[in-house]
Formats: sequence, structure tokens, C-alpha cells
Amino acid sequence: MDKDLQGLLKIPYDRLDAINALLLNPDSRVIQDFLAVVKKYGSPEEINRKAAEASKLPNLLQRVERSHPEYLADLRWLEEQRDRNVFIKVGDYRRKVLGEKAAHMSFADEFAVTLEISATQYFPWVIAAAKRAIDEQSLMPGRFIKVRKMKEQEGDGDLPAIAAAMQIIGASYVETLDTKGTDGSNIHLGGPETITGYFGGVGQPNHYPLKWLDEYLYYYTNYGVRQVLNINPGTVLVGYLLHRLGVDIEFKISVFMGNDNPYAGLWTLIGAKLFSRDDGTSPLIGFNWSNSINNETMEITAQFRKQLGFEEVVRFEHHITETWKSIVKQPYNRRAELVEIADHVANISAKHEGGDPGVEQTRQHPSDILDYFRDKSEVIQSGDWEALGQNFLDKYEAVNRTAWALTEAGLSFIAAEKLHH
Repeated sequence: MDKDLQGLLKIPYDRLDAINALLLNPDSRVIQDFLAVVKKYGSPEEINRKAAEASKLPNLLQRVERSHPEYLADLRWLEEQRDRNVFIKVGDYRRKVLGEKAAHMSFADEFAVTLEISATQYFPWVIAAAKRAIDEQSLMPGRFIKVRKMKEQEGDGDLPAIAAAMQIIGASYVETLDTKGTDGSNIHLGGPETITGYFGGVGQPNHYPLKWLDEYLYYYTNYGVRQVLNINPGTVLVGYLLHRLGVDIEFKISVFMGNDNPYAGLWTLIGAKLFSRDDGTSPLIGFNWSNSINNETMEITAQFRKQLGFEEVVRFEHHITETWKSIVKQPYNRRAELVEIADHVANISAKHEGGDPGVEQTRQHPSDILDYFRDKSEVIQSGDWEALGQNFLDKYEAVNRTAWALTEAGLSFIAAEKLHH
């Protein structure tokens, strides 16, 4: 009976034929409008070639020299420190945490958790974290998330400088394009509160998916920016379609998509499978869960993620800490839950969006997600520049507390590859 009931869920092949007919229809406006934007930048091969050239470290350094030459000295310093091996290695870090027993322990490397920090707004913060990592023999994250205005950071040189720094230290990073809810896209709602407070129609109405696509291709071909944040079902589909054409886009789905149950996860991964390439790859490489999920949701989703062939492709990005203000009820700290799940669910990223609650509540200016959307000039003029830098270092400290807890439990982590591994 149960088997017969489940059998009713099978999708007939003619449904797939209907989808293909729509995708290949030369009169399909939704597809032709999409292709018109892509063609502005050339063929998929040309687009990827431009991006590969733009992302080469010497070319990024040339851009830094033109836009903010003072950063070159910092980048050279970072390279020198890396080459001198002054950053602590994983084996030494484990001995620091566990003492001599570390040599006799077996760590769950197959379930290594990626250490992630958000948001890395300004290049000097990367250097400040690196100096702390050297001084304290602590860990630089393996993944950095950015939520800063693209045009602003392009203008002041932070965009190529951080891209170069990520290559130097061996970390992945994600940009948040300007085409999002804070750009006035929804004329009936406000600015940043569109993202933080309204989960129906988050900032990409009408023609905005095409605007998002255009913006992505600009930064991809000019700076080699490959990974970006994705907050809307329309732009998620655009990402799937672009990758299917052959453009090597990668994206992570934002917490603001509100994926808060296994069925939402199933729907997203079905789409990823439907448009995956023949080699099994998908542009969806990060799946940021809602703050409301529990470990069981990840366990259930991990089962069909593996069956779909995405266990090594799609990383579960889970908030361990959050900004003190404007996003969740505090105190919020999911570190203990991470330790519980990290020994049996693979490819998890531990995202730190805030400092530990005990630290945050002592700050005169605790972290606030609305700070992400402020102009740099306004931050400086307001006198908050130093406070925001301290907020980032508090997040850095939270990352290291998570690494410490994982290590104590015999679990593994991924920090900046070229520094620590």
C-alpha cells in the first residue's frame, strides 16, 4: 500500500519534455530576455576566459595599485608572512588545544567544518585579523562573506584587494551584488528593512533578475568574482540557467530566502539537479539555512543531498552566531548544536555573523546587521569606524571559539588553506 502510494509521485517524462520545449522556444520572452543579457558579454567561453584573466593575482594587484596603492604593501606583507610559515598549522593548533593527547587522537576529517565569517566589509579588517592570527596563534577563516556596496568598494580599491588577499591565504569568498532589496527595487517598502523584515518578495521584482545577471557578469568578467549571494527564487533560477549555458558562476543562497524545512531544501536541490551539468556540478555551492532550523532538518536534507549527488557540491551554511541587533532574538549561539551534528553530516560551514553573546552585550556599539548597508563615508563621519572594526574582530574570536570546541570534540575544521593546512 505504502509503495503504491509513493509510486504516485513519479514524474512522467513528458513533463520534462514540456519544460525543454519552453526553454528552447525561440519565442519564449522569459528565455530570450535572459540570453540577450548574456550575449552582451560574449559567448560562455569568452566570458569564462575574461574572468580567468581578471582573477589572476598579478592583474588584481595592478587594479589595487591603480585604485588604492597603499594596500599593496599590506598584500606583500601578507604574502611574506604566509611564505615564512608564521601562521599556526592545524597539527600545532590541535596540540595547543589538547596537549600531547592530540598525537593519539583520530580527527573526523571527512566531516571537516568550514570556518566562516561575515561580513568582511573592508580590506583593513582582513589584515587586522591576520595580525591577530599571528600574535595569538589563532586561525584565519576558510570562508569570508561580504555584504558591502559593490560600486563603493570598486571605487576605493577594497574589491580587488580582498580578492587578492583571498588568493594569498587560500580562502573562498562571496560578494553581495548591489541588485538587492536595499536598492529601492520594491517601491512599496523601504531600504535595508526590506531585507531584514519582509520575507515575501525580497528585493528582486519585475526586471531585477536581469539587472542582477548583468551586474554579475560585469564583476565576473572584470574582477573574476565567481561566488555571489542569491536571495530570490528568480535569481536562483537565472544562476542555474547561466551555469547550464557554460558560464562558471557559483552562488550561495542567503538566509533571507527563508529555507527553514527539509521540503524547502528538497525543492531547491531538485532545481539544482534539473539544471546541473553532465559532470554533476551545480552553481549552487552554498545553502544558507534559516536561523530557525534544527539539526534534524539538516540530517534529513543531508540524506537526499547525498542521493542527488550533491554532498560534495552543496555546502550547508549554518549561522552559529548572529549580529546582536536587527536580525534575531538574543542570546543566539548554536555552537553546541554544531558539535552535535558535525560528526555525521558532511560539508557544513559554520557561519559567524556576530560575536559570542557574552561579548556582544558588553560593547557600546554591538554588531548590527543594518551596519552592512551604510556608506563608508557615513560610518567614518559618525565615529563608528573603530567600533565596526571591533565587531569584526569579535566575530573572528567567535570563529576561533568554534574551532576550539570542534577540536576538543575530536572534530575537524577548514581554515585558510594556504596558511594553516
